[in-house]
Amino acid sequence: MIKFIELLGNSFIKVLKGFGEFTLFQLEVLKLMFIPPYRIKQLLYQIMFMGYGSLGVILLTSFFTGLVEAVQLYNGFHKFGVEDFMGYTIFVSVVKELGPVFAALMVVSRGISAYAAELGSMRVTEQIDALEVMAVNSKHYLIVPRILATTISLPFLILFFDMIANVGAYLISVYSLDVNGYAYLDNIRQFGSISDINEGIVKGIVFGYIISAIGTFIGYNTRGGAKGVGQSTTKAVVLSSISIFVADYVISTFYLLF
Repeated sequence: MIKFIELLGNSFIKVLKGFGEFTLFQLEVLKLMFIPPYRIKQLLYQIMFMGYGSLGVILLTSFFTGLVEAVQLYNGFHKFGVEDFMGYTIFVSVVKELGPVFAALMVVSRGISAYAAELGSMRVTEQIDALEVMAVNSKHYLIVPRILATTISLPFLILFFDMIANVGAYLISVYSLDVNGYAYLDNIRQFGSISDINEGIVKGIVFGYIISAIGTFIGYNTRGGAKGVGQSTTKAVVLSSISIFVADYVISTFYLLF
């Protein structure tokens, strides 16, 4: 019993210590964002990598998400004879929940894992130490552009996801499931609003910052050689994915209450 309590206490202290280190790290990074040089070239490169480079996987994921949701909702709506109301239901679920969450998860699997692996490799091969020796602030040079790029890119990727998913859902609903196309779109026009899309964009900004902050922090503090790089990459993906769902719940609850 004593060993169990000791293990539980050590685990709690370890988590608390890690959270404290992460918070101090982010406070330093936030301060560096407003200090020149601003490294625009690095920022644009990371935007190209994270934003443009993720379009392919977002395109495939969003299109098939729209198809699957339309098929599944049709099964339920058809039983009550209200297939015409599928349009708004699909629209609001995509722009508020599926778009932000799925797009962020795709960015984690493709981009954040790469950030953690890249920074981890630089740490264990002492490239980050070499930057510090050359009087280059490694956090300013390596971390700030990656966090800004992800925070900027993810909202646009979410909008792209929303568009493709809704197009896919409309096509299969109208041309395969024989749903009335005019009624489908009319329900979106009547009940949909810009605030629905804005909620998804806000989630994208928050998700983008959180997942990039976690991925870069874990990669930057990698230890243990090649094995440590692999562990850091896995840890970054898992923690980033969990943080998406936690943040999604918090933001959704905030919009529901206020």
